Amino acid sequence: MSRRWPETWPAPAKLNLMLRIVGRRDDGYHLLQTVFQFLDIGDSLSFRVRDDGVIRRLDLLAGVAEEDDLAVRAAKALQRRAGCGRGADIALIKRLPMGGGLGGGSSDAATTLVALDRLWGTDLGEDALADLAMALGADVPVFVRGRAAWAEGVGEKLTPVTLSEPWYLVVSPPVSVSTAAIFKDPELTRNSAPITIADFVAGETANDCLAVVCKRYPQIAEAWSRLETFGEPRLTGTGACLFVDFADEGKARAALEAVAPEYEAFVARGRNESPLHELVEQVSVQA
Repeated sequence: MSRRWPETWPAPAKLNLMLRIVGRRDDGYHLLQTVFQFLDIGDSLSFRVRDDGVIRRLDLLAGVAEEDDLAVRAAKALQRRAGCGRGADIALIKRLPMGGGLGGGSSDAATTLVALDRLWGTDLGEDALADLAMALGADVPVFVRGRAAWAEGVGEKLTPVTLSEPWYLVVSPPVSVSTAAIFKDPELTRNSAPITIADFVAGETANDCLAVVCKRYPQIAEAWSRLETFGEPRLTGTGACLFVDFADEGKARAALEAVAPEYEAFVARGRNESPLHELVEQVSVQA
């Protein structure tokens, strides 16, 4: 039985549950320790395969040239690696805020790689796609792999981890954070002592970018103070989004009702397996 691939493919959000900067390479890239977990919410993409080799986005994002679009770049990278003559029209339903630290563009790129590898019949497989993903961005590989992970290096050294899957209140302050500017800031901590996975599990969940981000973006500092009413807020990546975890959905939604008039916010469930990964597995089993 041939596989029947879906019309739309999920590009889930992620959270960085902690982030330490433990050094810097000679080329300027920062050495990190972080933990990635997926959410059951995100963007969605659809693909129409073309036979003429043309790759195009049907709905360009404001301020993003087509040649800079990560989904387009991902498709072209796959095309080159596989020597594939097919193309695709790519449509995106954008739900995740840009510059929010939820991995929207990276997830879109990973979904493009995973989907077109199937739809084009190139069948490079997970390892080759993860290699392609690294050239597109440090957190693209984790979306290709599709498993919650402890990450080191520049984010490419991934160790799968099994975490609790709480409900999260995610708040998006009205700013877009420049990751490049944060990592260039002279006040950024770059010499944190490395920790272990056991340290994280025991409660080491600090984000070394928080102080710089709050200083540069007072709106994030204000949102942080507001969220302290409900628990211990955390910053995902370099922000702008903040999150608080809850043991049950009801408490998360009660907190959402309390902050929604002030901030754009949503509730989502933490997931150790990416919804994209689950979809591919389900279709493969049914074939």
